[in-house]
Order: sequence, then C-alpha cells, then structure tokens
Amino acid sequence: MAIEGLIERAEITPMKESMLDVPGARLRHFVRGSGPLLVLIAGGPGDASMNEALASHLEDRYTVLTYDRRGLSGSTTDEPEVTPATHADDLSHLLSAHTSEPAHVFGSSLGGLISLELAVRHPEQVGVVIAHEAPVTRLLPEPERVAAIQDFLGAEEVFQAEGVMAGLRRSATFLDIDPTDREPDVEPAAWGPDMLRNAEFLLTYDTPAIRAHVLDLAELKGSPARVVPAAGESSRHIWPHKCARLLAEELGTTCEMLPGGHNGYAFRPRATAERIHQVLTERSRQSVAS
Repeated sequence: MAIEGLIERAEITPMKESMLDVPGARLRHFVRGSGPLLVLIAGGPGDASMNEALASHLEDRYTVLTYDRRGLSGSTTDEPEVTPATHADDLSHLLSAHTSEPAHVFGSSLGGLISLELAVRHPEQVGVVIAHEAPVTRLLPEPERVAAIQDFLGAEEVFQAEGVMAGLRRSATFLDIDPTDREPDVEPAAWGPDMLRNAEFLLTYDTPAIRAHVLDLAELKGSPARVVPAAGESSRHIWPHKCARLLAEELGTTCEMLPGGHNGYAFRPRATAERIHQVLTERSRQSVAS
C-alpha cells in the first residue's frame, strides 16, 4: 500500500515506553504516532531523547520508534564491547517485536552506520534506509582516511587524558558541530548525568568500534533495501559529508541533502522531518514504479 494511503487513515497514538530483552542487553524504546513504521537512530552519545523533536514532527505521518542504544541511558548491556553489527542486531530484534513488514530507517553518524549494517545483516526487515553522514571511512582516499581515523583517536586520547567533556569538544571540532545553526525554537540539550555517562560509553566502546569497522560494500550493493546516502547542506567541508557522497557513487544513487550540518536532525528537526518525509515518499514511489 502507498505511504499516502496509510497516512490518510492513520490516527496518532500517544507515546508508549517499553523494554525489550535482547541477547546481552535490555533496550528501552518508545513508539508513537500511526502509519508506516519509521525508526530514528541518533548518533554520538544520543539516546532516544536526542530524536524527540524530530519524532514530534513525524508522528502525524509515521509510527515512530526511537530507542536508547545498548549501554546508553535506560538501556543496559552485559557485553560493553559493542560493534555496529551488535547495534544492528539489536535493532533487528526491536523491529521483530513491532512489525512483520519492512520498516523505514533514518540514522545519523553512528546511527547511519548502524542503519547500513541493518541493510546488510537483516535486509528483509528494511524498506528505505536514509543514512546521514555515516562514517564509512574506508571510502575515503588514503590520506583522508588516515586523517579521519586520527580524528577518532585524538578524541579518545583527549578523553583518557582530560575527561569526557574534553573528548566531546575534540569530536565536536572535527565534526564542526555548531549549536547556533538551529531553528529558533530549538534549545541545546542540557548535559545531565545520563548524557555524560553516554558520552563516556561512546568514547570508551563505540568510537573504537567505528574506527575498526569495515562495511561490506558488496553485500550492501546486493541488499534489497533502498539505501539513500544523505549529507548536511552546511557540512560540505567535513569528511563525513564526503563519505556520504562517495557512498552514493558506490551505490549508483543520489546523495540527498538534509538541512543543517552533521547534527542537523537535532538542531533543525522541523525542516529535517519534512525532508525525510519527502525522500521516503519519492523513494517508495520509485520502488513501486520499478
């Protein structure tokens, strides 16, 4: 059924919080809205709350699922050594608990990398995947790849020597995170205890896993999932933006532009929601036509 048909008959349902046991972890997740299932995966230390504003602008058209990755906020983990594949398997379990149909996925940064792994490892569960500035460093020319890996290493080293906030500042520098580039009604997230613990988990476990990760491009190209690389309109000077463009070239598709920079989904949620809806609608129509 076309997306538009599902949207027309949808009635928005209130947000529901749940827990799901998966191998080695418990995942806190939230479901709201009505319509086709759309999963939002935050990047960096972001938990479900990082996608709160974005979800609020999509719930009138989609059933929106947000969650805390294992080790973050309300989710637990028995195995702190995580990889993008671990996160993709977690998401597969979440999807199985909520639908038997392919779901759409939007992931940014590490969330984008997880969405690509999901398309490789569990392609039957995925419809359209919008991977925003996923750090697929193996696509970069050798000098730039080395520099990108060093960016991650530098953030980890500063974290170990000077603490979590210093490590985050180093990451924000090479990603050019600009909290002033935001919609007027968006307030920067407050850094409470949960977010500090999340950032520590990120820099201890997730960031080294991103450095070591090798995306199986051959499997991705063979996946039935409709993978859409995306990049920020104002992030053209950073290497994750180039990764998105190079991934689009590898897949023989268009790199879609989204509002703002690397954290545009959090800083410009209203405009990002409209763009996500537009991309999902266009790519779904293309699939039906073909």
